[in-house]
Amino acid sequence: MPHLNPVALADVAEPDIAERFAHYQKTRGFTPNSIMTMVRRPNIVRAFMALNQAVLYEGTVPESTKMLVSLACSFAAGCRYCQSHMANLSSIYQVPDEKIAALWDFEKSALFNPAERAAISLAMKAARLPNEAEAADFDELKKHYDDGQIVEIVAAIALFGYLNRWNDTMATELEPWPSEVAERTIGRAGWDKGKHQ
Repeated sequence: MPHLNPVALADVAEPDIAERFAHYQKTRGFTPNSIMTMVRRPNIVRAFMALNQAVLYEGTVPESTKMLVSLACSFAAGCRYCQSHMANLSSIYQVPDEKIAALWDFEKSALFNPAERAAISLAMKAARLPNEAEAADFDELKKHYDDGQIVEIVAAIALFGYLNRWNDTMATELEPWPSEVAERTIGRAGWDKGKHQ
């Protein structure tokens, strides 16, 4: 049960925010309860949505890789709400269900290429405890990504530091669609809604 209920879409008064929320409805089939709670402070939700757009949907790192990095962060942090959302977005960005389900075994799975492994490895370490990241992790990243792309990857990790903490602290209620995708993909690895009922 969430600590704060989401605001009803009809009660979002700011036209720019309502327009962005309609975009989420169109592209995902729902507006995330995380931002429907955050909208009580319009400037916070505006800043978050702008950062989310810049980090996940701009740049030259493939979106599918950024979604897997974000899912890895959420696995490491334990946020089941974000795990379900990133399983859903990974699926939207054409990551096969088998690959999403194999994320915990990314180091050995033939489904992941060396560039993805380097990014996911850093994500797992940094999401658990940022000072686990070492020079060797960046040496491996530099074999596959330029400096700007490394900034994108670390930005995705940092963004999910915020989101994992937001959603687990708020016990954000999980929407049906990402829940179904998570059950289909990472449910095989033991995923459940946890406190996000």
